[in-house]
Amino acid sequence: MPKYNLYALGNALVDFEFELDETKLSSLAIDKGVMTLIDEERHHHLVSELAPHEVKKACGGSSANTAIAVRQFGGQSFYSCRVANDDSGLFYLEDLQRCGVDTNIQANDRPDGVTGKCLVFVTPDADRTMNTHLGIAAEFSQDELVPEAIADSDYLYIEGYLVSSPTGKAAAIKARDIAQKAGVKTSLSLSDPNMVSFFKGGLLEMIGDGLDFLFANETEALKLADTQDIQEAIAHCQTLAKQFAITRGAQGSLIFDGDSIIELDAVPVKAIDTVGAGDMYAGALLYGITHGMTLPDAGKLASKASARIVSHLGPRLAAEETRSLLLS
Repeated sequence: MPKYNLYALGNALVDFEFELDETKLSSLAIDKGVMTLIDEERHHHLVSELAPHEVKKACGGSSANTAIAVRQFGGQSFYSCRVANDDSGLFYLEDLQRCGVDTNIQANDRPDGVTGKCLVFVTPDADRTMNTHLGIAAEFSQDELVPEAIADSDYLYIEGYLVSSPTGKAAAIKARDIAQKAGVKTSLSLSDPNMVSFFKGGLLEMIGDGLDFLFANETEALKLADTQDIQEAIAHCQTLAKQFAITRGAQGSLIFDGDSIIELDAVPVKAIDTVGAGDMYAGALLYGITHGMTLPDAGKLASKASARIVSHLGPRLAAEETRSLLLS
């Protein structure tokens, strides 16, 4: 039995979440509905402009949310990332520790620099928009990998956001190679439509000769296949992974089990905030299939979990609430 159900790697970001209307987003020249990389000067400008607004803070980053979800369900997770020797880096490490996720970060051995931050804007339509200053996360590299932990895992999970950094992309490819040689299953999330739009070639390098599992939302899958036809997107994904899931918001999700497509209805809910929905979906599904669930049952758990998370603010649930989904 491997020690970990999931070994995840990604950009460690402290999330600062704001509720704003579309007029405010427009006045700040923020592109709605996608993740945009920003420099430190732009980050500080936005923070000063948003000073009067209430903010919610949490340790985030896409694959961190997924690793935490697996742990909250009762699984074991390891998360590789890079944070700095600053207050935000310490906050990040302590939050991971509170969540029970093992990590490569050492309390007394963090490099100088600025820990990455993500400004998350939630609009009244429950859409999420992100402006990310990667800081030291942009330097995530193979040095942050722990090969023995990768080899002692059921699944490797790579977030597509790493493709924007040359060292991050190289680390993702190295982690995939370590996993494949050790017989560990590989998975990747496309993460965001902008990653597919601007870094498709790099994502395909990270996917390599094929993954065991690919996660995408419908927009990302369509962009990856360069089509507007979901059936063509499905056919394209079948060339990249043995199994995959395509989430479609209120239309539910599609899961390919290696032979056929399973269609899952969305759980009806009033969406307040879609931040972390895809991360939770992946975490619940990966927890399910590493704990004896069939893929359809794991998909149903993922649908329930993502529906629950969009019904409140923030990228994760309390651990007790996550565990309760196994009983509902």
